[in-house]
Amino acid sequence: MNIDFSPLYLSLKVACFATLLTILLAIPLGYFLARCNFWGKDLLDSLFTLPLVLPPTVLGYYLLVLIGRQSPLGAFLNEKLGIQLIFTWQAAVLAAFFSSYPLLLKSAKAAFATIDQNLENAARTLGRSEINIFFTVTIPLAWKGLTSGIILSFARALGDFGATLMVAGNIPGKTQTMPIAIYDAVIADNVGQANLLVIIITLVAIIAMFLLQLLERKY
Repeated sequence: MNIDFSPLYLSLKVACFATLLTILLAIPLGYFLARCNFWGKDLLDSLFTLPLVLPPTVLGYYLLVLIGRQSPLGAFLNEKLGIQLIFTWQAAVLAAFFSSYPLLLKSAKAAFATIDQNLENAARTLGRSEINIFFTVTIPLAWKGLTSGIILSFARALGDFGATLMVAGNIPGKTQTMPIAIYDAVIADNVGQANLLVIIITLVAIIAMFLLQLLERKY
């Protein structure tokens, strides 16, 4: 039986890049939402977490509207920079990012909200800058919640199907991730390929849940 592992490699690459993007954007946003009070905060928070409840195909449609060839952003990237995102693995990264970042955002917001700010104020009395306090005091105190969110986001990015299919398509060896490959294998009655990919993605999910349980038990 000839097993194609390219969907696994692509899914891992997409999930890693999507998780990195999630870390860079969701953690600062979670801190902002946890510490700042302003009119419309709850509405903004709801909008940022909307991908958690939207059907994946609806999220994929919004992404098509945002980065499609006919959209202002898509046209600008294509005409001015020669970049076409649709039907590329980079589009799969965007789809995985938008599907998974709310998990880290929620975890980060909760983690930052529970920190004793007296500890941060103590660091301020020592003359530390806000950036220094954020990385040496706030992040270490919140790291358990942040790590949990990162693990969940990675697992979610690895398993995205609907949004990825909408914006990246199903091009074998180029944009065909594991969930899409599983769907194709089932349709083609390729039981061996489907079983192997299902087992792999299930093991990843089990490992992610085990790490979360280990983290909660240890700390």
